[in-house]
Amino acid sequence: MSLADRLAQIHTASATDNVRAIAGRHTDHLAQARGRVQQALVDILGPQLYESLGEEKELEYKVKTTIADVLDREEIPLTAADRVRIANEIADEVLGHGPIEPLLRDPEVTEIMVNGADNIFVERAGRIQPVEASFASEHHLRRVIDRIVSRIGRRVDEASPMVDARLPDGSRVNAVVPPIALDGSMLTIRKFAADPYTIDDLISFGTMTKPVADLLDACVRGRLDILISGGTGSGKTTTLNVLSSFLPDDERIVTIEDAAELQLHQQHVLRLESRPANAEGRGEITIRDLVRNALRMRPDRIVVGEVRDGAALDMLQAMNTGHDGSLTTVHANTPRDSLSRLETMVLMAGMDLPVRAIREQLASAVDLIVQISRLKDGTRRITHITEVIGMEGDIVTLQDLFTFDYKAGQDEHGRFRGTLVSTGLRPRFLERLASEGVTVEAFAAHAPVPAQRGVKR
Repeated sequence: MSLADRLAQIHTASATDNVRAIAGRHTDHLAQARGRVQQALVDILGPQLYESLGEEKELEYKVKTTIADVLDREEIPLTAADRVRIANEIADEVLGHGPIEPLLRDPEVTEIMVNGADNIFVERAGRIQPVEASFASEHHLRRVIDRIVSRIGRRVDEASPMVDARLPDGSRVNAVVPPIALDGSMLTIRKFAADPYTIDDLISFGTMTKPVADLLDACVRGRLDILISGGTGSGKTTTLNVLSSFLPDDERIVTIEDAAELQLHQQHVLRLESRPANAEGRGEITIRDLVRNALRMRPDRIVVGEVRDGAALDMLQAMNTGHDGSLTTVHANTPRDSLSRLETMVLMAGMDLPVRAIREQLASAVDLIVQISRLKDGTRRITHITEVIGMEGDIVTLQDLFTFDYKAGQDEHGRFRGTLVSTGLRPRFLERLASEGVTVEAFAAHAPVPAQRGVKR
């Protein structure tokens, strides 16, 4: 949405919204000053913006300088702090996302949860806490939601009351509006760091250890198919982004996502994003459609942000037909559950396949499961590194290579002291990694294990 459209929205918004935006936080004379400055901004810049839109940065400069000029002419005496506060609030309303814009700028805030116009929570250091910020009204909140979703060509209304979107920096956005949101519109924003986390960051956070990082690096370079499993907010996408950084720079990588979040820095990356149906119910492009199309794009690697429906079947077939080294995520609480979830999603594809045939596909396609959890202390930790061995009867067999040590207990601040500990079992895939010219230092001293019947590839 252009700045001209934003100013038009402000111009058509009720005067009540303009005043209530700062109700409870400022005195009456500050509310009046803010309202007059905002109206003057519309009167001065509105016509200019419609005549010549210009560059976004140029318009931002005009808005900020005009606010400063109007404040200089304001008759009501204002302190320096009040002037800065009013200028920032108006700039945030016109150029950004209103009262949540300061929260978006705060590097300590990882998630913003708007539960109605006057009920906002944030997550800091893994803990959820309320904040004093609020929207002026339900109408004000809906304007901000519309601004976010319209930027990427999506919509949210009574006919389509739920939407997934993203901010320009890749932050994930979900919005739900009435009639299904009974207490007012709800907006959830999962922020992405300005600088994507690296493997060193995850090690420093305690998410994983150096030996596990080395193993995962080797597995990605050795073209193993890796499934990242975890619950909501556990850090699956962050982990996927970090593992994707291990992909070689000379390979053709296709990423497929509901809302583009991955931040890959390799030279040869093709990004695909699904699309919902339009108002007429046409034009929908699903993850499954994109996976099928990706197979025609000559990919060396396929990275799927999340598998959640019948696309699981196409993903497994891709892994089993020459597209080794694929990466994806799935919602599940344990490595075993992740395979059950994939099995269920394959059935959602509408293919009448025997359960054993599906499990054979799973055992042949998935090489490694990385289970990540959000613990009670708010930290995100990898709790299992699990290898998929093969089939025994009708059961897919697994073996844990690393597990989280819960027995270490908690410190005085309630944080878990445990870390990932090796189970002592030697991975069966080491011989396959060796054929790709990749070795794992932690297991390099051991002789290779001969290939066994029933083990993948």
